[in-house]
Amino acid sequence: MKCIGSGLVLALLVVLGTPAIAAAAERDQIRVVGSSTVFPFSTTVAERFGRGTGFKTPVVESTGTGGGLKLFCEGVGVGTPDITNASRRIKASEVELCAKNGVGDVVEVKIGFDGIVLANSKQSRRFEIGLPQIFLALAKEVPVDGKLVPNPNKTWKDVDPSLPDQRIEVLGPPPTSGTRDAFVEIAMEGGAKQLPLLAAMAKEDKDRFEQVARAIREDGAYVEAGENDNLIVQKLEANPTAIGIFGFSFLDQNEDRIQGAIVDGAEPTFENIADGSYSISRSLYFYVKKAHVGRIPGLKEFIAEFTSDAASGEDGYLADRGLIPLPEAEREVVKQRAAKLEPLSL
Repeated sequence: MKCIGSGLVLALLVVLGTPAIAAAAERDQIRVVGSSTVFPFSTTVAERFGRGTGFKTPVVESTGTGGGLKLFCEGVGVGTPDITNASRRIKASEVELCAKNGVGDVVEVKIGFDGIVLANSKQSRRFEIGLPQIFLALAKEVPVDGKLVPNPNKTWKDVDPSLPDQRIEVLGPPPTSGTRDAFVEIAMEGGAKQLPLLAAMAKEDKDRFEQVARAIREDGAYVEAGENDNLIVQKLEANPTAIGIFGFSFLDQNEDRIQGAIVDGAEPTFENIADGSYSISRSLYFYVKKAHVGRIPGLKEFIAEFTSDAASGEDGYLADRGLIPLPEAEREVVKQRAAKLEPLSL
């Protein structure tokens, strides 16, 4: 009987998919993708988790909320992420995509709140602005003399005489970003509803209203600056007349360099976001693939760490990074549901 060469044996093992090869393909490290806003919180938890347990430090990537959910919903298995961070709630269309690809039981974990800030360099005057002015500065179409027209406003002073006489230049997130989604929903729609023509449209034709209210101008006044909020901060320092849009945590971490605009009379502070007086605020989440629990080492323990009082509680270490904690009663409910791995129900 002839001997079979080692190379042929290896080839046969690959083709046949032996247990030894399958085991080698398993991961022993949690993989997290998603929101750039949640990224610093998730990274902090991952580092503490790696230091304080016998598990490896999870790998956390900043892909944006939309990009993270797309990766997450590609399917089940070690080649796909275990967790995706999100700076908005998952959409019904994304839940459907997950289900279509076999990602059935998704666990939703709400971790706290964040404010969306409009900030500029401390070398310039602090902006004081309202939601209607934000819409009139950034919308693709605005009402003029009772009609919708392409946005004619070139300077902030064109929008409102009380604002600076300087060119509108806003650096903000791309469409794949949860920050962008939340900004258009809260700030742009909120501002549009305070303008008579669009308020009437919201009652008569909701679809048309949302189309107008969420469309950001494309003539150069709004510049898509990518998912890297740190890069926006650097650009604001280099260009003192520009405005940047990002999460409160980045303002909190760079308050020696930039300042947040006062919106509708409220400063973007921890206290104002927590009590709701700062109008542009949103909830932050992460989503877990239940099918991966028990298959990827440490996944359930990582969830427990993230939802612990020590991490996301009122005096937790994430509050030091800028996370606005949930009220105690709500936080306890979230913690219990996460521990039980209760599937998401929209």
